[in-house]
Amino acid sequence: MDLDVFFAGTGGSVPTARRGMPALLVRRGGDRLLFDCGEGTQRQLVRSVGLPEVDEVLITHFHADHWLGLPGMLKTFDLRGRERPLTVRGPRGLGDLMKIMQRAVYGRLRYELAIEEMDPGDEVHRDGYTLAAVGVEHRIPAVAWVLWEDERPGEFDAAQAESLGVAPGPDFGRLQRGETVGGVGPDQVVGPPRAGRKLLVSGDTAPCESVRVAAHGADVLVHEATFTEEERERAAQTGHSTAGDAAALARDAEVRLLALTHVSTRYGGREIRDEARAVFERTVVPRDFDAIAIPFPERGEPTLMRHEEPVAG
Repeated sequence: MDLDVFFAGTGGSVPTARRGMPALLVRRGGDRLLFDCGEGTQRQLVRSVGLPEVDEVLITHFHADHWLGLPGMLKTFDLRGRERPLTVRGPRGLGDLMKIMQRAVYGRLRYELAIEEMDPGDEVHRDGYTLAAVGVEHRIPAVAWVLWEDERPGEFDAAQAESLGVAPGPDFGRLQRGETVGGVGPDQVVGPPRAGRKLLVSGDTAPCESVRVAAHGADVLVHEATFTEEERERAAQTGHSTAGDAAALARDAEVRLLALTHVSTRYGGREIRDEARAVFERTVVPRDFDAIAIPFPERGEPTLMRHEEPVAG
């Protein structure tokens, strides 16, 4: 099953000509999960991959650059005649914020909208994977979001099964489902369970142990890098991370790939990347409309796919 991360907005605080406000679309099979929804998110999506019927919106915190695009997107879904339910999740306080949005912006919706406040450690189990909130260190209550897939069955050894007298065909499937066939048990032809993939999206945070623990062994860590080392004092004052901070965390967490976002207007991106790579080589700084494909470990490394085509409109 395909899993990728599409970067609809990679800037922080204010938009620029090249970077929109924070928004990240995770596509797993037919599921569409939107992490944060900054101002202009629906426009960013329409200009690139199209505005999908997202299943869930997961907000990291309530600074305006991370949610201001949400009320307009909810209204657009209504105007398009959406029928599927939609869930918006976020930290404590989400319910009050959504009530204000409803009164001031989107009004009554004709589709079902569920609002769920989540505390650090809360989990949501979906088909084949789990979503969990992770407490982070910022100026206001905030969470990171981690997605991890269920374990996969071990690899099936067809040659071994045949050598034990099992004929190719339906009996192979029975063995893979855990049945014994002709005296041959699954443990004889199926390897140990294999881990699914893991993705962590930090939102805004100072470097913190909770993110390092939750990100351990992740295939991709999407972490903010609002500042470089020369602005370390400013990062500490505002509850943000430097590129070096994020890279050290990725190194210690033994992730496969680090993607840095929430890029300040003071940087083009290269200085963020170079500072981080001095600590953790497997670092990328996505631009808007880039994506990262996340294969299973045995099939290759996570890969940044650059968006090179001009964007229409």
